[in-house]
Amino acid sequence: MDAPPANEDCRPFVHVAQLLAEAGLNAPRVEEQDLARGFLLLTDLGDATYLAALSADPGRAPKLFDDATSALVRWQLASRPDSLPPYDAALLRRELDLFPDWYVARHLGIELKPAQKDVLERTFALVIASNLAQPQVFVHRDYMPRNLMVCEPNPGILDFQDAVYGPITYDAASLFRDAFVSWEEEHVIDWTVRYWEKARRAGLPVDADFGAFYRDFEWMGLQRHLKVLGIFARLKYRDGKGDYVEDTPRFVDYVRGVATRYAALRPLALLLDELHGQAAEVGYTF
Repeated sequence: MDAPPANEDCRPFVHVAQLLAEAGLNAPRVEEQDLARGFLLLTDLGDATYLAALSADPGRAPKLFDDATSALVRWQLASRPDSLPPYDAALLRRELDLFPDWYVARHLGIELKPAQKDVLERTFALVIASNLAQPQVFVHRDYMPRNLMVCEPNPGILDFQDAVYGPITYDAASLFRDAFVSWEEEHVIDWTVRYWEKARRAGLPVDADFGAFYRDFEWMGLQRHLKVLGIFARLKYRDGKGDYVEDTPRFVDYVRGVATRYAALRPLALLLDELHGQAAEVGYTF
């Protein structure tokens, strides 16, 4: 790894790699390090990602996700509140603000009206309260098929340097409501049930009622999906990486699906349709 210190701090990567190793998980080992120059010598987990494997053969999903959720349970069982930064209200809100700042204002080209801002404020408050009410554990924060490798032992885990201590459903939501591949809702529910059952057997503090747990899962996913809409727009307009916005409709569908299933979130669903209607009128794409 070549990460110039002026651009990136390697210390969180080294720290989380050690936490993963202590949890018995398969992540790159740091064999040598020169933090002053930003160099790390890492073990190689190959080039077979979950994303590539699932794209080539979706029938592999049950086995791959079974391995991924078993690893996730081990990661969460290793949790200690003083080992990682907290996924607190301030961070959750900063991430949510990417949606109006980059997706709405920059990508859709819309200046929110006071009533529209009020809808977002009330929605963000509800979402953050739901997220923070969940039990807190280690959170990889990008636990998705692009960052999981098909290897032995399976999976290999990458891109973990932004790990935090936060809501227990976050990584499961990242895994099953992915940025680059979508699944039928019946599959998402089935795989989430299987994770929940493993977590309960392992003694993790998941809600005893699956319906309540799945609501937490959906509301946590909503926070992530609003954030990612903003991130993908920022990647295009600030960083010149336009390919990411091609997956914007996937996240719009995720947000709309969750918002229409819960009465408290219905105003967000209506706002989303209103914004896209406005954007279409002036020629913006979404």
